Amino acid sequence: MTVHFIGAGPGAADLITVRGRDLIGRCTVCLYAGSLVPAELLAACPPGARLVDTRDLTLEEIVAELVTGHRAGHEIARLCSGDPSVYSAVAEQTRRLDAAGVPYDITPGVPAFAAAAATLRQELTVPGVGQSVVLTRTAARATPMPPGEDLATLGASRATLVLHLAVQRIEELVGELVGNYGADCPVAVVARASREDEQVLRGTLADIAEQVRAADIRRTAVIIVGQVLGRSGRDSHLYSAARERGGH
Repeated sequence: MTVHFIGAGPGAADLITVRGRDLIGRCTVCLYAGSLVPAELLAACPPGARLVDTRDLTLEEIVAELVTGHRAGHEIARLCSGDPSVYSAVAEQTRRLDAAGVPYDITPGVPAFAAAAATLRQELTVPGVGQSVVLTRTAARATPMPPGEDLATLGASRATLVLHLAVQRIEELVGELVGNYGADCPVAVVARASREDEQVLRGTLADIAEQVRAADIRRTAVIIVGQVLGRSGRDSHLYSAARERGGH
């Protein structure tokens, strides 16, 4: 039996891959974070499946559920909000499964930043404006950031920044970014992207903190900073008439 780490998407129950949905449908044990994973996805579990809300469990308790379920002959779904490749805590879980000899696989999902960009109707890589995207977070109430990954260093390139787990520090973020990006740099905050109660704020580094506080956004938000949020830019070479195209 295998443990399946499944990207459950950013919040909307239908933003999950076909593979992920099918895996949930055959797993007799399902671990999920009740505060992040839509309850509608659990309806895809087989009748009588063991459902475990991991919201209040420690890492060791979660791994114990995975190992015990595997040894009892169950196929297990471990639902991860967004995509397992980003801020999912999959690394520490799989290290322990490796040590216990438990097989696992990973199914990707729609990450929160992609859902936020879709809500904004925004491409994050605009020719002539921005071609790099930095996914990062801040250290408040979380593990420390590695050396060289502070916002002043990352922002020196003026690449598009996507900040997770950071909205509670919005004033401090503005102070750390304005030197590189300028007070007039466009910013968007998308809270609960793709859900029915999502909130969208647009502004600049000069006014976004005040907007966030007025809207009382405290969690489950993505912050996007960069000139790509404007509507200017060159056309991509991909579809240019001057581009040489191959045959059949």
